[in-house]
Amino acid sequence: MDRISPNGSWRQRSLAAVWHPCTQMKLHAPEGAALPLIPVARAEGVWLHDHEGHRYLDAISSWWVNLFGHNHPAIRAALIDQLHTLDHVILAGFTHGPVVELSERLAALTGLGHAFYGSDGASATEIALKMSAHHWRNAGRADKCRFVGVAGGYHGETVGALAVTDIALFREAYAPLVRLATTVPSPDARLAAPGETPADVAERAAAALGDLLAAHAHETAAVIIEPLIQCAAGMAMHDPVYLRRARELCDRHQVHLVLDEIAVGFGRTGTLFAHEQAGIRPDFLCLSKGLTGGTLPLSVVLTTDAVYAAFYDDEVARGFLHSHSYTGNPLACRAALATLDLFEQTDALRQNLDTSERLAAQFAPISRHPRVRHARQRGMVFAWDVLSSLPDFGRRFALHALAQGLLLRPIGHTLYAMPPYVIDEAEGELLARGALAALQATLAEEAGPAPVSGVPDGV
Repeated sequence: MDRISPNGSWRQRSLAAVWHPCTQMKLHAPEGAALPLIPVARAEGVWLHDHEGHRYLDAISSWWVNLFGHNHPAIRAALIDQLHTLDHVILAGFTHGPVVELSERLAALTGLGHAFYGSDGASATEIALKMSAHHWRNAGRADKCRFVGVAGGYHGETVGALAVTDIALFREAYAPLVRLATTVPSPDARLAAPGETPADVAERAAAALGDLLAAHAHETAAVIIEPLIQCAAGMAMHDPVYLRRARELCDRHQVHLVLDEIAVGFGRTGTLFAHEQAGIRPDFLCLSKGLTGGTLPLSVVLTTDAVYAAFYDDEVARGFLHSHSYTGNPLACRAALATLDLFEQTDALRQNLDTSERLAAQFAPISRHPRVRHARQRGMVFAWDVLSSLPDFGRRFALHALAQGLLLRPIGHTLYAMPPYVIDEAEGELLARGALAALQATLAEEAGPAPVSGVPDGV
């Protein structure tokens, strides 16, 4: 009898028992799998290690969550220390040190006075939308219960979050369940007409938002935007002027501004929060992913004292009756506190500036590749659109990247890298060389004629 390898054993057990996310499971099927599962035994820094001695550079920070590398000793020590005192307690009617301290620090960093906790990014979106509509109801304007999203926007995959998500792949199957938001044009700089700058595109998109609000502000509770980068739309980047105009328009028409920084918060765009580059403050700020440094699930919605005051009443029904069992979990909050400490102790934002400049130089051969369009960067996020006749370009590229020891998952025909901040010069060079080799190997598989762009098959 053939002996199954350690990786093979874990792969078989996973296929028999686990339903993996954001994937057509048949692609993982054991018979000639198009995308074989990679069993991970341990992780350290930028590296994921399997059970057979192979390692993979985590160039997408495990779905954009990891900031300071896997298994960071400071975060690990904080979690171990917290386990000695308090693992979890109900947050309804009780409180604890880590949630109070984290809320205080986030308020000081953002100027938003109250924090409401959830478990993941989609939960944060749901909380912000419900809170906005309920605020207007409490204010005597129950008709303000509709939402406005941006074309190509992605805010999670629960039913409420899908209402403001504009990516058909995720939404179409559930259309009967979803109350769709109104969609306005994206400020994506790639949409520039000849002679237009990114700021021009942003102004044009903002004008469309202004027209929409002028006609529908009476029924609109909030506008929700991913500031600076629409990640699932293929790392669509826009000029900060769009955020300034959106803030002005929301103020003018008495509409809440919700900023979804679930993916772009905590230094990804070069500043701690992306909206800082526009010099504005939202009414609601959704955070998750990097909040705990990529260790434990936690999300938070930060909002203003004015919104909080609208719920403060003797009548229970006017309160925000929303909850999650693990809301404000002490372990997750402690990991978040340790992550914020690392920003201060390592001067991470300044260090990231140097790292991003180094990576940009290392990625130059990809940016100059004749089949690449719209090479772009914002902080520690890099992206390139690839012209290819392969409809499954992303899937093929991901396999070639794994062969190079890299975890990279293109979105459609958009190749991107969002590595942990601790990636060093040698690791950056390995990433750049391996990604270029994977690109060339993928394009060599083309059999069709003229290059075309494809559609996302997941993120």
